[in-house]
Amino acid sequence: MFGARGLCHVSAADMPAAVSMRAPIPASLRTAARSGLHLRQATFHRRRPSSIGVICNTAAKDLEATSVSGNGAARHHEVKPAKLSTTAVHGGERAGRPRVADALTTPIVQTSTYHFRNTAELIEYNEGRFESYEYGRYGNPTAQACEEKIKALEGAEDCLVSASGMNAVTSMLLSLVPSGGHIVTTSDCYWRTRQFMQNFLPKMNVGVSVIKPNDLDALQAALDQHNVTLFFSESPTNPYLRCVDIAAIARLCHAKGAAVCIDSTFATPINQQALALGADLVLHSATKYLAGHNDVLAGALCGKTELVAKVREFHHIMGGVVDPHAAYLLLRGLKTLDLRVERHNRSAMEIARRLEKHPKIDRVWYPGLESHPDHAIANRQMSGFGGVVSFEVRGGLHECISFIDNVKLPYIAPSLGGVESLIEMPAVQSYWGFGPERRAQIGIKENLVRFSIGIEDVEDIWADLEQALEYVP
Repeated sequence: MFGARGLCHVSAADMPAAVSMRAPIPASLRTAARSGLHLRQATFHRRRPSSIGVICNTAAKDLEATSVSGNGAARHHEVKPAKLSTTAVHGGERAGRPRVADALTTPIVQTSTYHFRNTAELIEYNEGRFESYEYGRYGNPTAQACEEKIKALEGAEDCLVSASGMNAVTSMLLSLVPSGGHIVTTSDCYWRTRQFMQNFLPKMNVGVSVIKPNDLDALQAALDQHNVTLFFSESPTNPYLRCVDIAAIARLCHAKGAAVCIDSTFATPINQQALALGADLVLHSATKYLAGHNDVLAGALCGKTELVAKVREFHHIMGGVVDPHAAYLLLRGLKTLDLRVERHNRSAMEIARRLEKHPKIDRVWYPGLESHPDHAIANRQMSGFGGVVSFEVRGGLHECISFIDNVKLPYIAPSLGGVESLIEMPAVQSYWGFGPERRAQIGIKENLVRFSIGIEDVEDIWADLEQALEYVP
């Protein structure tokens, strides 16, 4: 039969005595192999011809030209599903990916560079008439399959996958906000992102205004007083799970010519479609729910073509490239995203309700609860409320430590969104070096717990939390 490169493979019994195993491949088949032609029908595989001539003639008839890139990426059989669960499985992989030995799973293309057959082909590539890749920093077939899948899930025009969530956000800010520009962000925010915006961007003559989530009056004042280039916020935020009104913010910002970027890491495209709500860009730490197994670092930025293109150009210069194997793991995780998020949503909602009734819990922060300050907004713009529950243990730092040190099922670790439950005290895990006064100033309470609920059975999760809360005085 024909292999991945169109070569004719037969057994010794099928070959006439006069035919050498080293006989040259017919010219028609060499042309087919070079041009990316592939087998169309299964009839060839069901036949046992008596001569190699019959084999090669039959195979030549079964070869057809398809719309392919120079690297053999087939452009047909595209699937356009109506549901995100189906898109998560098939999006980005049923058209446009490398064709390698008819592999069902998108292959890991582990290469740092790509070659061209001649100068004419390179010129065609440079002029956009030959689809291929040039260098690993500028693109990779495995990574591109990730981009296509995430783009489909978010309903975006374009997507860029990079080496980490922080690489995605810093590349976005540096490429889209010019010197003299201004950013508006929210007070509840991942501290490394806040650190970059407030400590590094001012050195580049970029102004930053920090407002409370959903303080639309403060947003309007910032838009009136400054030449705002970009509004950026997580939704839900980290760690208090505040949800910003994306549609209202987009209306105010667009009226002043400012773009809107929403970090949707906690929500995922399953629970929230930020672009459909009016955002220009949506960002993910793909390390979290998108990959979903606590074993890969990656980031993703989706949105309007012209904005993503600017970030991609900067990204190509800076080189924060996702590794092909990491891209493969991200693809693997994305296939089960809908299933996992459904489980996260259901378990987190149940745990949040039970915690809210527990006498040793002062407060629960979960947008699915009516007690959450942004419940109405979350209910309007989200289809599920995510797998992270934050809560305050009765007492202070030491009482909270007593609880944390006695949980047995969750790992005490940063990050979130994986199949394993992870638990942390933000005051210790991320903000310990700030000191008590600074932590209080930025709103990080000493007794706050952030709990990323995995896909374990909810009753096992609850039983473990109950027994650990017994250690709280």
